Amino acid sequence: MKAAAVVDGYQVVNLPNATVRNFQRRTVFCPEGKGAIDGGAEAQGQDAVLVGSFPTDDGRGRIALGRQMRYSDLGISAYALCANR
Repeated sequence: MKAAAVVDGYQVVNLPNATVRNFQRRTVFCPEGKGAIDGGAEAQGQDAVLVGSFPTDDGRGRIALGRQMRYSDLGISAYALCANR
């Protein structure tokens, strides 16, 4: 069995669920000196759909957005997997 690689400064940063308007972006950032190596998001609510989860342009975090078909707002939570730069 091969040992897992150690990621220097590995840290998970969570942006807890909050209600936002449809297609409003929520952004979670890594602490100073760290960059996002991965991440994700969740859309919460009846008929909620996660439209996107992608890195910020500077690589310091993750952006999440979603929508609901019958409502004008929904819950969005996001997280970033961070490591030392």
